[in-house]
Amino acid sequence: MAALAAMTLAALPAGAEDMKAFKLSIDGVAVDIDPGESLDVTLPGGKQAKVRLDRNAFATFSGEAFSFVHPSGISVTKTDLGSGIMQYLMASALGTIVVVQEYGKMNPVSLDQLMLQQMTKESVQAGAELTQQKATRKLADGKELTGIRATVKTRTESADYEIVGFGLPDRGLLFITRVDGENVETEKPLIDKFWESLKIKL
Repeated sequence: MAALAAMTLAALPAGAEDMKAFKLSIDGVAVDIDPGESLDVTLPGGKQAKVRLDRNAFATFSGEAFSFVHPSGISVTKTDLGSGIMQYLMASALGTIVVVQEYGKMNPVSLDQLMLQQMTKESVQAGAELTQQKATRKLADGKELTGIRATVKTRTESADYEIVGFGLPDRGLLFITRVDGENVETEKPLIDKFWESLKIKL
C-alpha cells in the first residue's frame, strides 16, 4: 500500500500544488491562469495567441430576491439557516460586515431589534453603551427600507450598526451592516456601493 502511494505521488507533475484560481478556455484549448497573469497559448491550427486575465474592480452578487455590487476581491458566502432563511455574508479585511438574510416564509422587518440585541449582547454585557434610533433608507428604485441605526461605544472603541428590512406578508429581506468606528471613513465606499447598487426583486 505504501509503495502504491509512493508511485502515485511520483506520478504527480512537478508544481501540482501550485493551483491556479481560474481555467480559461479559448477555441477548445484550456489553460489555468490567475488574475493579472499573461500566457502564450497555441490554438488549434498552430496559431499563437497571448491571453491575459484581469479582475474587474467590482462584481454583482445576486440572491433569489436581491442583488448588489461589491468589490470583486471580497467574496460573499451563503449559509442556509433553516426554516426558509438564507444568509449571505460579505466581510472586509478590516472587519466590516454586510449581511443579507432572505426569509421565505415570513416578513422579517420587525426582527430588527432582536437582531441588534443578538449582535451587541456581549459588548453591552461587558459595559458598552448602546444608543439607537429609527432609520429609513430609500433605494434607487424608490423602495423604502425601515429599521434602526445604532452605535455601541466603549471607552476606547465603537461600532456602528444599521439593520433595515423590506417585506411582503409571507417573505422579505433583512439587511445588516456593521463598521468599526475607527474604519468608518476607510470603509465608507464599500458600504455606500452596497446601498447605491442594492436592488430588491420582491
